[in-house]
Formats: sequence, structure tokens, C-alpha cells
Amino acid sequence: MTRLIDPSIKNLSNLMSDMGHKAIQCTTFAIDSYLEGKNTANEVKKMSDEIRQGYFDLEDLIFEMILKYQPAAEEFRLIRASTEIAFSFSRFGRYSFDIALVRDKFGDLSSCDKQWLYEIANEVKSMISDAVYSFAELDISRSEKIKEKEDFVDKVFRERIPLLLEVNNTKCALAEALVLRYLERIGDHAVFMSNSVNYIVTGKHGNRQSNTR
Repeated sequence: MTRLIDPSIKNLSNLMSDMGHKAIQCTTFAIDSYLEGKNTANEVKKMSDEIRQGYFDLEDLIFEMILKYQPAAEEFRLIRASTEIAFSFSRFGRYSFDIALVRDKFGDLSSCDKQWLYEIANEVKSMISDAVYSFAELDISRSEKIKEKEDFVDKVFRERIPLLLEVNNTKCALAEALVLRYLERIGDHAVFMSNSVNYIVTGKHGNRQSNTR
């Protein structure tokens, strides 16, 4: 039997799915463009703005759902977690734009060694996909994989930042430090998303990040 809230739940699911796919596309595009030395700030900003607009649309939909239907506990967990996950989607877009801006503002970085960035970038892209599909499928088994990848990203970040003090090319060192930081923040939000999925499925918060922003 179809409930009054069901069409709105479907709209929420569709909106979240669209935002999730755009987040994967935007972040992957920004990271790959930076590594390939392409200036794509305008394109990434447009994609980021579309994700952020989706976040605002979701807020309006959820406000309407709460007022009209007084969701039961299960639906309320989904609604509450969706706002948190949508926020992470918007941060994926924002940090992707920040990465694109580094290439835009710093100019040619072809002489810079990007070896470390390739390693961490592959893990971060994988984390985003895992986080998005974890929500789409409500699959909490992916969360442990995401956490393992975050541990790797954090390890690289901690080890690489002090080494940048020894790099002779200041522009390269600053650019890498910024991009490493943005990738590390994206990874944190992927973990935050996986914890929100765990909340939807189990009602338990798990080890939630307190510094996602």
C-alpha cells in the first residue's frame, strides 16, 4: 500500500542519486585535470554550483516532508542522514573547485613532481565512489574499506607535508600542500558519509568525524 510520504521519499532518493553522481564526476574531473595540467576552474565551478543547488533543493524537500507527513523513526533517520550526506556532496564540489583554482592561480605546474598526489588521488576517488554507492545501496560493508583508505590518505598527508619544507621550488611546494589538504578533507567527508549510512541502517552513529567542514 502506497503511503502519502512515499512519493516524497522517492523524490529524495532521486535527488540524492543525482547529487551523488555529480559529486563523483566533479571530483574526478577536478583531480584528473589538475594532474594532467589542465585549467578547468570554470567547468568545475559550474558542476560544484549544481551540486550546491541540489543541497538547497533537498533542504526545501525535507522541510516540506517533515511539516506534511511527520515521518516515522525509520524515515526520519533517512531524512536526517540525507541532509548530512548532501552537505558532504556539496563539500566534494567545493574542494574540487579549490583544487581547480590552484591550477588556475598558480599557472603552469608541469615541472612539479606529482608522484605523491597520484597515490593519494586514486584512493580519494575510490573513497568517493564507495561512499556514494554505500548510500545508494545502504551497504554498510563498504564503510570499513573507506576507513582503511582514509588511514592511507592521512598517513601520506602527515608524511608528505614536512618534506615539502625541503622542496626548492616554492610554487610547487605550496601547490602540493594545498591539493593534499583538499584531498585529505574530501576523504574525511567520505568517512562522514559512511557513518551517516550506518546511522540509517542501524540507528547508531558510530565514530563520527567532528571536524568536517
